[in-house]
Amino acid sequence: MLKIGVVGVGHLGQHHASKFQAMDNVCLAGIFDQKTSRAKEIAQKLSTQRFDSYAALLDACDAIDIAATTTAHFELAEAALKAGKHIFLEKPITSQLDQAYTLLDLAEKKKLKIQVGHIERFNPVVLKVEHEIQDPMFIESTRISTFHKRGTDVPVVLDVMIHDIDLILSFVNSPIKNIDASGIGIFTPSIDIANARIEFENGAIANVTSSRVSLKQERKIRFFQKDCYIRLDFITQQAQVVKKSPKAMLYLPKIMMGSTDIKPEQLVDQENYDCSESPKDALTMELESWTKAIITDTKPIVDGLAGTKALEVAVQIIKIINEQLKKNKHKV
Repeated sequence: MLKIGVVGVGHLGQHHASKFQAMDNVCLAGIFDQKTSRAKEIAQKLSTQRFDSYAALLDACDAIDIAATTTAHFELAEAALKAGKHIFLEKPITSQLDQAYTLLDLAEKKKLKIQVGHIERFNPVVLKVEHEIQDPMFIESTRISTFHKRGTDVPVVLDVMIHDIDLILSFVNSPIKNIDASGIGIFTPSIDIANARIEFENGAIANVTSSRVSLKQERKIRFFQKDCYIRLDFITQQAQVVKKSPKAMLYLPKIMMGSTDIKPEQLVDQENYDCSESPKDALTMELESWTKAIITDTKPIVDGLAGTKALEVAVQIIKIINEQLKKNKHKV
């Protein structure tokens, strides 16, 4: 049975540990957290072993789930890989690109699996309609929330926007041609709200907005492609797929003649999906996917390379924003 250890049992890590306890074919070997009081609390709650050191946890498991703060990812992941352990890393893979490249090289040499926690890939609503998303040419995503201290050790681009960056890269099969971006810090010295326009060589464009200083929560993405529009709401887990009706061309002559008798619903076919009652949540499916990849020796759905590609784009966006902010600061 695959023995899993979880390091970092804060807001996210506690749920990771709980999910492993409920899985077949895996065993929660135990947990470790630098905050001893927190580790004791979660260990008691889950009736699992609390280790006094990260090294001791590594010795007791086959694979390690790293749900610690982003800035600690590299040190923890490198130690796990050197110890011969497969790893799951919450997104982003690391806070710096050179660190991600180091982990990729190390995992390849050691023949170990890395999966990165881009959980939206496993959102039931995404899985429901992903077959409909074919060659999108315009994508618009909005991911905003109220302010929380959690995640503020990195810019909002790494903490929030990177979810949509990963999704967009998974659906647009083309190199990036150009990126324009803007953003600013409001509650923190870092970037709290950001917008990026990503242009791909095949002509596709993605307009991505993320904020952690809004007055409401919203996580939506829209795809526009030939004869089809797809809208996803990650919070409500509802989707809408609107396609041009085969009968639409029959009405075109009347429309061109100025007829007002044609109703919009006559031109399209629409399907609505509600995945809010899905038998499995995204986190369960994500962690099951990782453990299955280890057991069956197959490539994880969101492997280290995918996580690194998303990080490359995020880092470029941050660089563009910081250069603009620096330039504007010196304007008279």
